[in-house]
Amino acid sequence: MPTYWYRCQNCKHEFEEFQKITDSPVRKCPKCDGVVMRVITGGAGLIFKGSGFYITDYRSDSYKKAEAAEKSSSSSSAVTNSTKSGSSGKTKD
Repeated sequence: MPTYWYRCQNCKHEFEEFQKITDSPVRKCPKCDGVVMRVITGGAGLIFKGSGFYITDYRSDSYKKAEAAEKSSSSSSAVTNSTKSGSSGKTKD
């Protein structure tokens, strides 16, 4: 159910009401019985929860650690393979 904000024109009291969209708006202030107007608000922000919007969003810490360990082990094995093959990275002229 949506939350609607109201402000009294007489005493400036502000309050909120949980109402169905089909319910009629509140007309009287609960404090002074004055006329109230519905206040237009920005609403709530959009929040994605769960696995995230993209597959890489909101990854768990354990996943991030495993990915970092995999990257470091694959880069160290690439260095080991290049030194075993005798390649020093220099080219002969």
